[in-house]
Amino acid sequence: MAGEVILIADDDRSIRQILSRALGRIGYEVRTTSNAATLWRWISDGEGSLVITDVIMPDENGLDLIPRIRKLRPELRVIVMSAQNTLLTAVKATERGAFDYLPKPFDLNELVTIVARALTRRSPPDAVPDELSEGEETLPLIGRSTAMQEIYRVLARLMGTDLTVLITGESGTGKELAARALHDYGKRRNGAFVAINMAAIPRELIESELFGHEKGAFTGATERYAGRFEQSDGGTLFLDEIGDMPMEAQTRLLRVLQEGEYTRVGGRTPIKANVRIVAATHRDLRQLVGQGLFREDLFFRINVVPIRLPPLRERPDDIADLVRHFLTQNAGEGLPAKSLDGAAMERLQRYRWPGNVRELENLVRRLSALYSQEMIGIDVIESELANTAPAMEESEVAGGEGLSDAVERQLKAYFSAHDDGLPASGLYDRVLREVERPLINLSLAATRGNQIKAAQLLGLNRNTLRKKIRELDIQVVRGMKE
Repeated sequence: MAGEVILIADDDRSIRQILSRALGRIGYEVRTTSNAATLWRWISDGEGSLVITDVIMPDENGLDLIPRIRKLRPELRVIVMSAQNTLLTAVKATERGAFDYLPKPFDLNELVTIVARALTRRSPPDAVPDELSEGEETLPLIGRSTAMQEIYRVLARLMGTDLTVLITGESGTGKELAARALHDYGKRRNGAFVAINMAAIPRELIESELFGHEKGAFTGATERYAGRFEQSDGGTLFLDEIGDMPMEAQTRLLRVLQEGEYTRVGGRTPIKANVRIVAATHRDLRQLVGQGLFREDLFFRINVVPIRLPPLRERPDDIADLVRHFLTQNAGEGLPAKSLDGAAMERLQRYRWPGNVRELENLVRRLSALYSQEMIGIDVIESELANTAPAMEESEVAGGEGLSDAVERQLKAYFSAHDDGLPASGLYDRVLREVERPLINLSLAATRGNQIKAAQLLGLNRNTLRKKIRELDIQVVRGMKE
């Protein structure tokens, strides 16, 4: 593409010289300026084949130029650079029509590749979507590390699409925040964002929770219930911890994703699924597929665009920004204003953070609430980290609790999964069915399918047991004659 004219606008002279030499060496004609007014004059005069501009200029914000450039010369590509390496910068650049966004410092070879790609794509860009509101916005994700920069670029490119996204990462890395960012800054931002934690919903209730049910669909269903697919119509459905979804529910979800429609439990009329699916898990789905615990075809359906959120130990440079953000947030909620000295901050950056950003947020909240000094020193941090016991594994919790405690824990998680809302009506009968199925299954297995012995074991009339087997659709395998 030799002979193409590239216009470069940046307040930093050294960056202009570096870019000029790098692009000039491969045959491009380069013009550089330190202000937006000169750049706009060149563009208005019809000069240039490509624009590379910084965001912060002495006389104007480079992002503000992009809609004007696209209106005057829609075929002219714009590449945005910025040292303000936040998700909001990447999103605004993409929303306003930039061809690409590069956080500073950037790799020259990557820039050259992007320039070549921009100059070979001559078709006019799509119409610019509604712009984000101006001013300081509450950023959904915090951090300027290299690890987070690539996340921001990927998220920004996905904002204008409906592609299904699978977000992976350890617990506490911010998977739901990334999903909310995709929704809040995306094309479905005016629709609802509905989240459901698949690990918190008992398996017998998942189908009703996802797809809803008709009145009379089962005992206790006294009215029609709109499931999460229906609640998120026109918006985004976030399926958190999808790796914990039971196999039978995976089959139903796969059918909906394939056919684009679903029916309520007890219903017959198909309903079109008009939602964007964002899924998340802290588990290795490929490993679960190999173990036969997750459907391979469903994995490929949801893994259209994979995003891995790095654990906090892989981005220690972001800890200072995160701490300042949480301290400011705490002060806004009425807690005393605090700050950390250098040694204290350095100690936080050396810590492994098994609970990731969530663990850091909880620590900072304790610092704001429990300590009287305004400046937090390393002695306080050492004390807090020493007193932080590792969270018990789920198996450890379950091993020392009784059946009643286990049921209560599951139900608490189920209620909390609805935030301020309530589960669908008919909960009592659904929970009883949830307990009945494994109890009857295990009793039949223990008696090798002998229904007379199983009924005696359960203390039920044989006819009652047969009725339960039919209602719950339990498959009886007889290992011996009755």
